[in-house]
Amino acid sequence: MLSVRSSKKSDASRPKSGALVSLTGATRGIRRTSPIIDVNLNSYSRTDPFQAFNILLKLLSSLSSRVGGCQYRLTPQEHRLSLHLLNIVEPFVGSTPSKRTLITHQPTEILDAIVFHVSSRADLLNLAMTCSRMHGVVIPRHFDYRVVKCKVSSVSVWNHLSVHRSLAMNVRQLEVLDERAVSGPGTAIGHGTLSSSLSNQSRDMVPGGISSTETDLEDTDDELAMHIKQEQYLLDALSKMAHLESFIWSCNHSPISIDTFWPILLKVHALKEVEINDNMVFAPMVVADEEGEDEDVPASDARNAVARQLKAVTLQSTRHAYGSTKHPDFTRVKGMLNSCPNLVSLNISYIHPRSSSSQTLLSADDLFLFGRWPSLTSLTLANLRFSSSSVNLSAASTFLFAHSNIEVLHLDISSTLSSSTFHKQIVFLSNSLPRLRELRAHRDVVSTILACPNETGPRPLEMIKGVKLSSSEMKNPLFFVNLRRFGSHVRRVELESWNEMDDIRKLIDSVPKLTWLDLGIKGYGHGRSGGGGGSYVPTVNVNEWATLLSSAPELTTFHGIKFFYEISLQAQASLASSYESLSNGSSSSPASSSSSSSIGSSTDRSRIRKNDETASLLAWKCPKLRRVDHWDSDNGGGSGGKVIVIMNNSKDVVKDLRNGEGKEGRDREKEKDKTGPRWEIRRVKQ
Repeated sequence: MLSVRSSKKSDASRPKSGALVSLTGATRGIRRTSPIIDVNLNSYSRTDPFQAFNILLKLLSSLSSRVGGCQYRLTPQEHRLSLHLLNIVEPFVGSTPSKRTLITHQPTEILDAIVFHVSSRADLLNLAMTCSRMHGVVIPRHFDYRVVKCKVSSVSVWNHLSVHRSLAMNVRQLEVLDERAVSGPGTAIGHGTLSSSLSNQSRDMVPGGISSTETDLEDTDDELAMHIKQEQYLLDALSKMAHLESFIWSCNHSPISIDTFWPILLKVHALKEVEINDNMVFAPMVVADEEGEDEDVPASDARNAVARQLKAVTLQSTRHAYGSTKHPDFTRVKGMLNSCPNLVSLNISYIHPRSSSSQTLLSADDLFLFGRWPSLTSLTLANLRFSSSSVNLSAASTFLFAHSNIEVLHLDISSTLSSSTFHKQIVFLSNSLPRLRELRAHRDVVSTILACPNETGPRPLEMIKGVKLSSSEMKNPLFFVNLRRFGSHVRRVELESWNEMDDIRKLIDSVPKLTWLDLGIKGYGHGRSGGGGGSYVPTVNVNEWATLLSSAPELTTFHGIKFFYEISLQAQASLASSYESLSNGSSSSPASSSSSSSIGSSTDRSRIRKNDETASLLAWKCPKLRRVDHWDSDNGGGSGGKVIVIMNNSKDVVKDLRNGEGKEGRDREKEKDKTGPRWEIRRVKQ
């Protein structure tokens, strides 16, 4: 009886088979619900491999949850979707990438069109070094044609570019060199304002294979016919350079007129920079007869053409007598500038020819009356003449007031009046030049601009150049007063000349945040550009100058005075090795190294000791001073020159004493004093 009851109880507590199946099925349905996948192939982008991979993973993982014969089987729609997803994912995975993703497997025309948009020769060289396929496209068609520098007489080059139009379109920078320039292959040199000196002109840069002359193109018995032929080939090649960005004309010994190629340049929509170094740009205009008019480029087209992409224009004469005139004219320049409405940088410089006895300057009255460029930020007017009438003075003030975006202004103008009287008559309107950062002008002009009211606050003027402190008019302290009141942002001053040390003291007191000071030449010189206007002051009382410079605690660079004695090359090498051993942890000091017999002669050792004393004195009086003149400097540490760099190793003594405790801090102080400041010779680019 007991067994029967227990069996019934167990049967009652045991669930029915139907209920167990339904529960299991319900549990399975909740855990393994098949995901809904869109089988439309257009719903998946070929540029998104991550989405394709995730959908493919969901599709494959859902196969095990299917019931019956559908398990691990794909429907026809799902099969097409899986193949489509695999095609999307496949190029981005695997040990070897797909051929269709490699740029080198594209047609040559596509590669050439891609490389066409790379302008930098450095980038082109890096691209050519990636593989032989890119090298075969970049080097012969683009790298050799990005920068072309040659003479007008290189007819073979102009003929090659005029015949091969697709190659001429790859030229970005064209520089026409002077016929007296050095011939031969050269390297790419970044251009700025080119000097008229032949020694500074770069060499030829022409594509390979066309540098040799061709007799049938260049030989002729008639010299006039030769120039005509050169002009025709040049203009034909220039018309094919539809994507030219920079054009430099330095050919000052050719009868080719600027009026012939300027209309062609205006048609080049990609042109951004134009630089013309030619005396003929300031020659008077000659009205051509009907028979002599150019049929290829009508005058009406030249007047109506506008170069909207042209941002920088430089027009300057040279020292050569060819093409110069006794009465320079501004008419041609005015016509050229009227075609450039969006100028950002404008540089007009006139230089007297060497053989000319006339001192007539180029008149800039028309520029102030008619020139308006809203985007102009840099303006340089060098050695120009300005009428002293009230109308022209008002025009100059209005011109500078209208160009409120000017940040760099180099103003070197004169008049029939005396220099001091003329510059004092110039009046600037209120709120003129509110964004001015760099100014090169006469001392009175600088003073007037500083004192000119500005509603937005002091001008962000950081650099002042070209000021002369060598005149007896410096007894008037107005310049120093305005500099002290309104020159709070001035950090760099480059003087043209100076005479009295007291004027330098007043200048330093007027600019307390001065970091760069260049004194120029001593006396009544006319600057350094002439190459013989004066020489730097030899080594003088260092203590007096160090005390004077100590009034500028932020000064880091000082040019104009030579503090250091010259030593031989052998002594320089020995001194450099001693400093290197000192930096590596040697216990010898610079003083003991300089007194060593291994450093040159006794004269060198004596001069090194004096230079060490000078470096110590300057480092003590001027803690932040780092760069002064080298003994061979003739341009104030100019481009490519040498300077003396003072390495102040004791600049952290105060910090060590403040952070150190007891004997440890005093030991650090002794170690700093033991090494002391040192001086090194370095080359600089500016």
